[in-house]
Amino acid sequence: MPWQDHDAVTPAEQTAALPVARGNESDAEASVIDAPADDRALDLTLDLIHAAPPPPLGAERLSPEAAATLAAIPPELRAGAEPETEGDILPPGIAHIDRTMLAEKGMLVPGAPIGALAEEFRLVKRQLLLNARTIAAGPLGDRARTILVGSGKPGDGKTFCAINLAISLAAERDVEVVLVDGDFAKPDVMASLGLSDSTGFLDILGDPTIDPEECIVRTDVPQLSLLPAGKRTHADTELLASARTSDIIDRLLAANPDRLIVFDTPPALAASPASVLALLVGQVMLVVRADRTTEADVREAVNLLDGCERISLVLNSVSYEPGGGRFGSYYGQEK
Repeated sequence: MPWQDHDAVTPAEQTAALPVARGNESDAEASVIDAPADDRALDLTLDLIHAAPPPPLGAERLSPEAAATLAAIPPELRAGAEPETEGDILPPGIAHIDRTMLAEKGMLVPGAPIGALAEEFRLVKRQLLLNARTIAAGPLGDRARTILVGSGKPGDGKTFCAINLAISLAAERDVEVVLVDGDFAKPDVMASLGLSDSTGFLDILGDPTIDPEECIVRTDVPQLSLLPAGKRTHADTELLASARTSDIIDRLLAANPDRLIVFDTPPALAASPASVLALLVGQVMLVVRADRTTEADVREAVNLLDGCERISLVLNSVSYEPGGGRFGSYYGQEK
């Protein structure tokens, strides 16, 4: 089944899902990557996802869609907003995600009007959820509820995609999502959401007395929780390769049968933890940047992550001709 996923950040760039070239089934835009000649369940399908925009220097740098999203954020959810009533005060232990920061970064904003980016990630998550059902029927069982998001090299947009995927999945009615920052060298998940780092994944790996559930950060986005990277160590890969990692994942999954775990991991060609973690997850979503990531890099990244038998590609930062994209023009019109 073709996997269709997309992310749109700017009107000029939109996304579309295309199967990777397989024999005569190739598409002109998909033929840049051929399916590896092996018999693994390698789901090489391209999803054309928009790249994250450059860090904004002010409101004038926002794309039209991001500006519209920012304007639609309720005042009580903006950065620095004070609760208007006692009922608006967050319960103890609940972290506030900075919606303004999300909008400025061109990311999905929980509770904002549905736009092109939201629709693109609806397609992404739908195929992932379908994949999970298939995987769950096999020997991996509950590990079907784990997804590794990675890339070949830095700058391909894997953290952008991981955060948006987690937010989109959390909008489902029957799931709970835990987004784990597994990029130990350059953790960015918490900062991207306007939150501070705290005890996290590496700390749990190194100390068997720590309960994983006690380190999970609950947020004010319904059904979305976070697990920070934790304190850095030079033994991160060795800790991941220990039996403790598998035990932690099993405990996190057992805590809630409706829980999905999304791992943001370091680039496979830049650091080794991703290849180790790939051995323990149900599926991998490999982010590929258009006009930047080479075929050789894709093949090498796939080989490094082949401990997971279900690998799908997401093609990021694809530009369309004006009016040639999906969703954007539809949501930009009113009857």
